Amino acid sequence: MFLLFFKPTTSLLFLFFFLIISVTSLTVPPRGGAPLDSDDDIDSLTYLWPLPAEYTFGVDALSVDPALTLSVAGNGGGSAILRAAFDRYRGIVFKHTGVGFSFFRKLRERLVSSVSAFDVDTLKITVRSDNEELQFGVDESYTLLVPKAKESSQVTIEANTVYGALRGLETFSQLCSFDYTTKTVKIYKAPWSIQDKPRFAYRGLMLDTSRHYLPINVIKQIIESMSYAKLNVLHWHIIDEQSFPLEVPTYPNLWKGSYTKWERYTVEDAYEIVNFAKMRGINVMAEVDVPGHAESWGAGYPDLWPSPYCREPLDVSKNFTFDVISGILTDMRKIFPFELFHLGGDEVNTDCWSSTSHVKEWLQSHNMTTRDAYQYFVLKAQEMAVSKNWSPVNWEETFNTFPSKLHPNTIVHNWLGPGVCPKVVAKGFRCIYSNQGVWYLDHLDVPWDEVYTTEPLQGIHIASEQELVIGGEVCMWGETADTSNVQQTIWPRAAAAAERLWSQRDSTSQNITLIALPRLLNFRCLLNRRGVPAAPVTNYYARRAPVGPGSCYDQ
Repeated sequence: MFLLFFKPTTSLLFLFFFLIISVTSLTVPPRGGAPLDSDDDIDSLTYLWPLPAEYTFGVDALSVDPALTLSVAGNGGGSAILRAAFDRYRGIVFKHTGVGFSFFRKLRERLVSSVSAFDVDTLKITVRSDNEELQFGVDESYTLLVPKAKESSQVTIEANTVYGALRGLETFSQLCSFDYTTKTVKIYKAPWSIQDKPRFAYRGLMLDTSRHYLPINVIKQIIESMSYAKLNVLHWHIIDEQSFPLEVPTYPNLWKGSYTKWERYTVEDAYEIVNFAKMRGINVMAEVDVPGHAESWGAGYPDLWPSPYCREPLDVSKNFTFDVISGILTDMRKIFPFELFHLGGDEVNTDCWSSTSHVKEWLQSHNMTTRDAYQYFVLKAQEMAVSKNWSPVNWEETFNTFPSKLHPNTIVHNWLGPGVCPKVVAKGFRCIYSNQGVWYLDHLDVPWDEVYTTEPLQGIHIASEQELVIGGEVCMWGETADTSNVQQTIWPRAAAAAERLWSQRDSTSQNITLIALPRLLNFRCLLNRRGVPAAPVTNYYARRAPVGPGSCYDQ
C-alpha cells in the first residue's frame, strides 16, 4: 500500500529491486535439478493418464522456465494448430507463476533469465508431415524425451502429424507440476523417455443435446476436457424426438422443433464446434437418428409424421420424407468433414406404420411388412450417406435385424449389451463398443472400476477380427443431465474408459486398486485444477458431491 505514496519513478525502481530479490531468493532453484523427495522416490506409480505405451524414468527433478520457448522442426513445424496448442498448454502449466499484470510478468521472466538459468527452457517439437487433415485413423503417435539433469535444457517431442504432437503436449503438461515452496514448475523423475500411441483409433464421447440443450461454451468445455484424456471423437447426438435444435438451411422450418428459439444451433455454431474440436485433434461425428426418435421433425413439417396422432417413426411411404433427409445430409456434409456419420436406427416401434391407413396401404402395395419397411428405410438412408462419401454408423438393432443387407462399409454401434461386437466382426463389419451396462454415463450406479475393467475385445480371439473393433465410446445421454451437472456426470468415469481405449491392455490389467485408482484420483484432481468440475471418483452414485471434508486426492 505504501507504494501509493511514492512518485511513479520511485515506485518502479522499488518494484524492480523487489523483483530482483524475490526472483533470486524464492523462485529460482539451483541449476542441475534436485533429486526426488524420499516419498516420491519410493512411489513407483506413473501419474500420467492415460498411461503411455512405453516409458522409462529416472530420479531427477528439473525446473522449467516460465518463459519456456517453442522450437519447431519438420514439414509440419509451422502449423497454426501446434502454435495454438503450445500457447494453451503454456497457460495451463505456468498458471501459478505470474505476478499479476502481464508487464510485470514479462519483466520478471527477463530477470529470471538474466540472473540464473532453469533446467528446461526450450520445448522442441518436430512434426514430420504438414498434412493437417483429421480423419479416422490419423497417426497420433509421438515420442517425448525429457533430459537428465545438466545434460540439456531442451525437452523434445517428435510426431508424424500435428495430432500426435498434441497428444505429446498433453503428456508433457502432466509431467509438469507446480512446487508451492519454490514457486516454480518442476518435472520429477527425469530423465523421461516416452514412446506412445493409442491402442484404438476411435475413442469417443457421445453428447446428447436434444434431451437438454447445451450452450456452445459448455460443449467447448467438454471438448477441451476430452483432449486432456486423449479422447478423439465427439459423437454429437444433436437431434432426437424431444427437440430439433440445429439449423438446416435447405429445410428452415425443421428447427421449429427446438424447445425454444433461444435453444438452437446455427450453422455457424456447428462450424465453430467442429473447428474448435479440430484444433484439439478431435473429430465430430454428427448423428441424425432415423426413422425413429424423430417426432420433433414434424413441428416444422407435419407431413413427416404418419399422422398428427401417431408421430413416429418418420413416414416411410412419402418421397418427401427422404427428400428432407437428403437435404439434411447435404447441408450437414458442408459442416462435418469426418468420414463417419451416424444414422441411428435404434428403438424403432413400427406400430404407427401398421395403424395409419395410408402407410398401411403403401406397405401392402409394395408387398412389405413393417419389418421390411424398417430395412428399406435404413438402407435408403445409408445409400444417401454413402453417396456423400460418408461411412454409415448404425445402432446395433439394424445388424440384429438384417445383417446381410447392411452396406459393407457399415460400422455397427453396440449398446444393448455384451457379445454383439464378436458377432459383428465375424460377419466382416466394423464395430464400436458402448455396452450400456458399463459405458452409459447416465447409469449413475456404475462405479469407475466397472468402467475401467471393461474390455472391448472380449470374446474376440482372431487378430483380423480384433482389428475390426475400431474402438469404443462412453455415452452421455441427456435425460437427466444439463449444463448444471453434465460435466460432473461425464468425469471422471469417462477417463476410466479413455485409458482402456488408449493404453495397452497388459499395462492396465493389473491390480487396479493399487495401480489405477491412485492415478485416477490424481487425474480427477488435475481436471479440477484445470476448471473441469469432475466429481469424486469413489462416490457410490456418480456426480454426487463429496460426503464431507477431505482432500481431492482421497475422494
